[in-house]
Amino acid sequence: MNNPFKLVLASMSPRRMELLRDLGYEFAVMNPSVDENFPDDLSPEEVPVFLAGKKLDFSLISASDDETIFIAADTIVICEGEILGKPLDQADAYKKLSSISGKTHVVITGVCIGNKTNRICFDDKTEVFVESLTDSEINQYISDFNVFDKAGAYGIQDWLGIAKISAIKGSYTNVMGLPTQKLWKEINNFIQKAL
Repeated sequence: MNNPFKLVLASMSPRRMELLRDLGYEFAVMNPSVDENFPDDLSPEEVPVFLAGKKLDFSLISASDDETIFIAADTIVICEGEILGKPLDQADAYKKLSSISGKTHVVITGVCIGNKTNRICFDDKTEVFVESLTDSEINQYISDFNVFDKAGAYGIQDWLGIAKISAIKGSYTNVMGLPTQKLWKEINNFIQKAL
């Protein structure tokens, strides 16, 4: 989409890049190198927007003008009140996949859009039901797919999503890492206010 602003996606996620391209935007990419620690007093639901804000703050250090708009995002999986981040190793991936097996979990993506003078932040939530996974299915999945760059150790767009996710309530693209329906509205709102 044509606009006078330069968009920068503050993420190296191939899935976020794909989704932003599919929305029709041209954009640059940068890696927001931040630690993903957060205060203990935050509820799990508050964590994604907090971390997206940290990524936006890091990105804005490189901003030289108001014409550059950064988009930062963070996605977490919450199952039975526990945040399931990216797995540390194979054993951790197995533990995370076992914990979502046969249960409904919630995926929350926090997004912050901003330039040097303004920002907006929001999140989106999707409920995901995963059918029961056998030990061999979990081990095969870890072996065949890159689970280590994904919250909850799975991708809805690959085998687990196709074969074992039988129901979702909410945005599919939110589970991939960007709630595109909300993002489309918020980017356009941000640009209109900045004009």
